[in-house]
Amino acid sequence: MDTYEALRIAQERGLDLIEIAPTVRPPVCKIMDFGKFKYQREKGEREHGKKQKETEIKSLRIGFTTGKHDLELRAKQAEKFLAEGDKVKIDMILRGREKSLRDFAQKKFGQFLEMIPEKELEQALKRTPQGFIAIIKPQIKTRISHE
Repeated sequence: MDTYEALRIAQERGLDLIEIAPTVRPPVCKIMDFGKFKYQREKGEREHGKKQKETEIKSLRIGFTTGKHDLELRAKQAEKFLAEGDKVKIDMILRGREKSLRDFAQKKFGQFLEMIPEKELEQALKRTPQGFIAIIKPQIKTRISHE
């Protein structure tokens, strides 16, 4: 339909001519109330947003001198967060002279990561000026079919 004809019909009915798909040739338009169109589009976006699960990034901080029992408690916390489907950011903060023992601290960080089963590294162990950071996420379980 010609654009001028569509505009004339929309004005006669007291409605708006709304361009739905401008990239196709010829462009697709609709004659309807613009307020209703806007409402329906926002409603669709809200529904789409409900279906998406947001993953939070939970944080755990461990220290250079943190004891084994406390590390086990932190590992259990991390497991709980992963079971809920969240990602976990683990920080090891080094202070003062602890920074000169980065190799030892890195080993301790690695041991802590080994305490957490069913994890997948999203961001591998990264060295920062303050210490180390790693981000882990729940492990994706793959099914093996036996034929």
